[in-house]
Amino acid sequence: MRIEVTPADLAASRFAISPLGETVSALRLLAGLNSAPGLTPWVARQRPVYERLRHELPTVGALLALMRRGGYNADFIHPPPADTAQDFADELAMVRATPLAQARDELARNLTAPHTTPPEYARRIYRSPHVVDLLADAIEAAWTTLVQPDWPRLRAVLERDLLHRAGRLLAYGWGAAVADLDPRMRWVPGDVGTIEVDDPHQVTYSLAGRGLLFVPTVFGILIKYLEPPWPFAIVYPAYGAAELLGPPDPSRPDDVLDRLVGRSRAAVLRALALPATTSQLVAQLGLSLGGVGDHLTVLREAGLVSRVRSGRAVRYRRTPLGDALAER
Repeated sequence: MRIEVTPADLAASRFAISPLGETVSALRLLAGLNSAPGLTPWVARQRPVYERLRHELPTVGALLALMRRGGYNADFIHPPPADTAQDFADELAMVRATPLAQARDELARNLTAPHTTPPEYARRIYRSPHVVDLLADAIEAAWTTLVQPDWPRLRAVLERDLLHRAGRLLAYGWGAAVADLDPRMRWVPGDVGTIEVDDPHQVTYSLAGRGLLFVPTVFGILIKYLEPPWPFAIVYPAYGAAELLGPPDPSRPDDVLDRLVGRSRAAVLRALALPATTSQLVAQLGLSLGGVGDHLTVLREAGLVSRVRSGRAVRYRRTPLGDALAER
């Protein structure tokens, strides 16, 4: 699959975070439909909550029965964010506003292609005149129980990736922005630049000045939105997502870095795989502001991190020595 871009698309491209998208992707991960080895501790911690949710709300099972790999999934249950400033309530309102006819068309397309037949209770939900609200209720329940408690840390990871990616796009262009988004994606320069994505459907799309919406995800996988009425969008795995759980589990044996600098300080150094402010590290790691500040001072004096001012914010980044130590 090819996505043709022009210089005009660079200015029109934008970045957004989707709490609703993270919720749907978290359900997929907990149901075993996606895999993310770095998030195994989070999956283990949330699985009992997820199992209770499925037992108490049949609509969650009906929602999951629509999800599959390598085929069409109803778009209205997982739309790209329409605006860069949307929160979960805004996105859920967009789902609830889906016309019933559109929902029925997308559900029929979702269920027509080769697919495991959903259980009867799920088919009853799909036939209901209230199917849009029922599925939206399931998404809301999943958000409240599975994602919202961890949202400050999740958002910190996503915001850091978003700022990093936007900076690369503006400073170095398309090649730098998409170079490491996903192994299946690559940039092909030319008079008309092209983003190539490994895909069985050999189709060419042209952004034609409309730009591309980039949406980082912690729980999800590469997703492409290239059909009306949605904006052209790419959902891609955020860098550093495995660090979102904060300081290492006390039951985990210390590794070399833990023994050298201490577990909490090692967590701070690992979390700086992308530049971050002190407040972002506090949200991501669940440590105190004073504790993070003390760790950053020691790491900076040791030559492992440096400070960079960006407007009013001060961001910390690992030095080459810090990279070498953190990646051992």
